[in-house]
Amino acid sequence: MSPTTEQVLQAALSLPPGDRFELLEALLAAEQSPPAPLEETWRDVVRRRSEELDSGAVKGIPWAEVHERMPRGTGRDG
Repeated sequence: MSPTTEQVLQAALSLPPGDRFELLEALLAAEQSPPAPLEETWRDVVRRRSEELDSGAVKGIPWAEVHERMPRGTGRDG
């Protein structure tokens, strides 16, 4: 990830959740081709995982920590 992209990402992550969602929608809308719709099975997974995070049943891992744990050659360097 370029330094500029990293700066934009960090700024976006510091936004309140509602603003982040609006930014995400705007970025997706700017794409030339719309993203493929999620299959219902994946929607169920997303709903379940979101509920687990919201309820505190599971704890998320910050991206920086995930990135650091990634083995070299799997996108860790970029």
